[in-house]
Amino acid sequence: MAKTKSFSCSACSASFTKWSGRCDGCGEWNTISEDKALSAGPAKKTLGGRRGSTIALTSLATEETPPPRTTCGVGELDRVLGGGLVPASAILVGGDPGIGKSTLLLQAAAQFANAGIKTIYVSGEEASAQVRMRAQRLGLRDAPVQLAAETNLRDILTTLEAEKPQLAIIDSIQTMWADNVDSVPGSVSQVRAAAHELTTFAKRNGVSIIMVGHVTKDGQIAGPRVVEHMVDTVLYFEGERGHQFRILRAVKNRFGPADEIGVFEMTGAGLSEVINPSALFLSERGQPSPGSVVFSGIEGTRPVLVEMQALVAPSPHSQPRRAVVGWDSSRLAMILAVLEARCGIPFAGLDVYLNVAGGMKISEPAADLAVAAALLSAREDTALPADTVVFGEISLSGALRPAPQSENRLKEAQKLGFSSAIAPSGGKSFEIPGLTVRKSGDLTGFVGEFFGAG
Repeated sequence: MAKTKSFSCSACSASFTKWSGRCDGCGEWNTISEDKALSAGPAKKTLGGRRGSTIALTSLATEETPPPRTTCGVGELDRVLGGGLVPASAILVGGDPGIGKSTLLLQAAAQFANAGIKTIYVSGEEASAQVRMRAQRLGLRDAPVQLAAETNLRDILTTLEAEKPQLAIIDSIQTMWADNVDSVPGSVSQVRAAAHELTTFAKRNGVSIIMVGHVTKDGQIAGPRVVEHMVDTVLYFEGERGHQFRILRAVKNRFGPADEIGVFEMTGAGLSEVINPSALFLSERGQPSPGSVVFSGIEGTRPVLVEMQALVAPSPHSQPRRAVVGWDSSRLAMILAVLEARCGIPFAGLDVYLNVAGGMKISEPAADLAVAAALLSAREDTALPADTVVFGEISLSGALRPAPQSENRLKEAQKLGFSSAIAPSGGKSFEIPGLTVRKSGDLTGFVGEFFGAG
């Protein structure tokens, strides 16, 4: 069977099954050529009759100078970026509608511009007058930020090349329109093409580009997943509309630690950074009550204390409810199963509600023991002491496993006035002045010691 040949246009990348002198897609002449595999026949040595150039190779021991960074003065944003903005980096920021992405980036643009960084803010969703109104409300009217309201990607890149800024903010990538792609703005092909062009422009011209991305109902950035692979850094802006707290979380960062978080508070004058998130998340905690347990967690490189709240009540339905906010619902089901199978504590016929106070989202397994303690406290109507923090991972056998960075967790608890901690046995022992650490080897022993059962 004869092998099928393929041809493509070098001007618009249109594909054809046979050669012709003129491209039907873009109308250019003599731009169609045959696609040949680089590893087939004589192409091993030549490509289109032309030899390639030799690539310079280096060893793993080669020392590279760390990239220079520019800080904007917003400490929480600089922390999430890994210490500041890296030149020629491409950053993607995603978040729910109305969460404050444009507000955060406008504030950051003003800070960078005031620091002497030439900054251009391109909005594809709002007119320039609307952006100016927001800047005036935030007290940023005098910041030397240059504005533009445009969606044509070709015009935007031409303008950036002529103006030569050090930072460009594109709000948002889903509104950009590449005229060489035959689809509507926001489609998969348009988002992919726009992200590729902007990322390539950033690397080629040494411009840092921050792109805003819309998210789907599942919380993922809309568009092809390859966009997140193209860029250097992916940030998610999280928060609950009923709370004033906002979390900026790094899920990918080629220039710093991933899973780092920055905490902001939404106020009438915009977003203000929170220097001590633990104190803020625990600020509304009153007297000790059943179902309330403080968990000492680690987010990125910083310890954060949050309150885990549980409610257990008789269910009027044949199928009890399991509702979770801020934690993994499947992991809650696992904790309930372990409590019943290993400790003989049933939750059948009981509705279970679990909430992480303050709009925080917890994903680390070290929260298992705090969740179990909150569930038992709510079920037995017994409150743990208010000066106690809990952390540790629970295995399916009921054993308690030590959590990483235990010393940092305990130091943060002691700094905020906690005098007691419950942690798994094993691992290194730490002496924290003013803090008593009580350890348990398994879940059965923990239940028997603190709740008089097991």
